[in-house]
Amino acid sequence: MNIAFARTKYRKANNPASVEVQSSHEIIQTTLRELERSLEVLSAAQSAGNAFPSDHINRSFTAIYILQSSLDFEKGGDLAVRLFQLYEYCRLQTLRAFKREENCELSQAHEAISGILSAWTDIAGDVDQGKGKPDKE
Repeated sequence: MNIAFARTKYRKANNPASVEVQSSHEIIQTTLRELERSLEVLSAAQSAGNAFPSDHINRSFTAIYILQSSLDFEKGGDLAVRLFQLYEYCRLQTLRAFKREENCELSQAHEAISGILSAWTDIAGDVDQGKGKPDKE
């Protein structure tokens, strides 16, 4: 997937105060951060018994699409497959929220994405120092 296309797509779905990012690593990190935030909001709404905010449902779907389509299965092997499966799990939980189903596992999806975001953030220093330049997740 073309990173410029993903960036444009995400900006259209995201709030107008989106952050300008320069590298593919930053794009994925920003997308993960926004997905984590939206899943957190959806999970909190579920815990409080409130309606699911549609803007966060839409943002989650957009972020998941970007993340899934940015995977390189040739270079990423098993890791890419497992990430795709994790993103698909998050997509299904978001779909349940969209359908207003009560059995959504949004807190588990949020925790999983938080872990991925933490790991992605940890490797940012290596990417900045030239130790690795992932073009795709």
